[in-house]
Amino acid sequence: MTVTEASKEGGLSKLRHDLRTPINHILGYSELLKEDLEDQGITELEDLDKIRGAASTLLSLINTNLNEETLRGTQPSIRAEASGPAKPQESLPDVYAPAVVSGNILVVDDNTENRETLRRRLEKQGHQASEAANGAEALEAISQTSFDLVLLDVMMPVMGGYEALQKMKSSPTHRHIPVIMISALDEIESVVRCLEAGAEDYLPKPFNPTILRARIGASLEKKKLRDQEQAYLEQIEATRSRLEEELHEAERYVVSILPPPLEENLPTRWRFIPSTELGGDSFGYHWLDDTHFAIYLLDVCGHGVGASLLSVAAINVVRSGALPNADFHDPAQVLDGLNHTFEMERHNNMYFTMWYGVFNSTTRELRYASGGHPPALLIHSSTPPQELRTQGMIIGAMPDIPFTSAAVTVPENARLFVFSDGAYEIKRKDDEMLSFEEFTEVVAKEGLYENAIDRIYDFIKGLHGEGALDDDFSMLTIDFPPTP
Repeated sequence: MTVTEASKEGGLSKLRHDLRTPINHILGYSELLKEDLEDQGITELEDLDKIRGAASTLLSLINTNLNEETLRGTQPSIRAEASGPAKPQESLPDVYAPAVVSGNILVVDDNTENRETLRRRLEKQGHQASEAANGAEALEAISQTSFDLVLLDVMMPVMGGYEALQKMKSSPTHRHIPVIMISALDEIESVVRCLEAGAEDYLPKPFNPTILRARIGASLEKKKLRDQEQAYLEQIEATRSRLEEELHEAERYVVSILPPPLEENLPTRWRFIPSTELGGDSFGYHWLDDTHFAIYLLDVCGHGVGASLLSVAAINVVRSGALPNADFHDPAQVLDGLNHTFEMERHNNMYFTMWYGVFNSTTRELRYASGGHPPALLIHSSTPPQELRTQGMIIGAMPDIPFTSAAVTVPENARLFVFSDGAYEIKRKDDEMLSFEEFTEVVAKEGLYENAIDRIYDFIKGLHGEGALDDDFSMLTIDFPPTP
């Protein structure tokens, strides 16, 4: 086949490839040989330099003249500068110096001599190097061994470099391995095609040893930084998972200290649905004596471990009656004692709101007090919902602020709703906030059903839409049957 025929048949690139390959062998082996001889103290290498210079000149002639322009007669067939005497290549003493970042590199080339010279060069620089004869062997190798970099030839039998590159970059396991394409094909189309497919870089053969060293070093450095980043991310994820499990454990503990529902005397029901974060809601009820039944719910500001710890501490104080000089039959005294015990300055500037009530089962009087908390709602079939609230500051803000109690006589078959603001302070799908008045209407409508809390929650959740509520949903009910 003539050169003109090769061009007409589209084989000009392959012809250049086939002509340059043996020249690349001469250059590669001569450089390795020169390095070995210099290591042995042999410095008289003029003949070897002449061989390298002649190979370089011949390669230049091929690159300059074996192209479409020359074949069409648009440039001289032989350039004058290429016909002069061959100049030996200058020694590059740093080419084989130890690499700053070493790695495990896979050399993929169908030509044995190409692989060997490149492998030896890499090993002299301190890298580990393995070989593969085509793209299929390369894919098999990376499936069995962890490589930091792949030097991949473009034109190979069985499976070419471009196809192997595509398969690597489509694999979740191997897509992050950097790839430098190396080929005697120097057309810009090949460069762009490989880079668009995900190659890290592209170098033509014969490659400049200094540039190759620099490109390999840059790719390995990026790979090292990415591996470090991945390790940090995995460490962060492990820490996040551990913290998440600890938060779930804390959440389970908070739920475990909530009282069980009661069925006799004063039937109670409750529902506690935490938001996405560990919250500060807690509540309880218990008999102070044979006739007095205490009911309480508190809501610590914010979310997280701090809010939860303060919530548990405060609720345990109320449950155990551990407030000095406080009569737990008097709601105002309870709030006053908590206000002095849990001052914000001594609790990381955190405060809480609270509703506390005491029901006398003999007189049916319910005494109550609130500190910055939403009012409880008393529901009866014959009257609108009655708001039970008193004027009182949040707990912990001002130690000397007074709290007052109020009282109401509870009708027979009434139901009391006590809840946190998370039960109604929600943003609807239209971004409007639900008002307390609207929430009261919902409680009035659903409040006397057996499953009233579930029906109210379903309504609230329907308004909010997908995802968890922004705050904890805490609600409890107490039924007041007729006096025996």
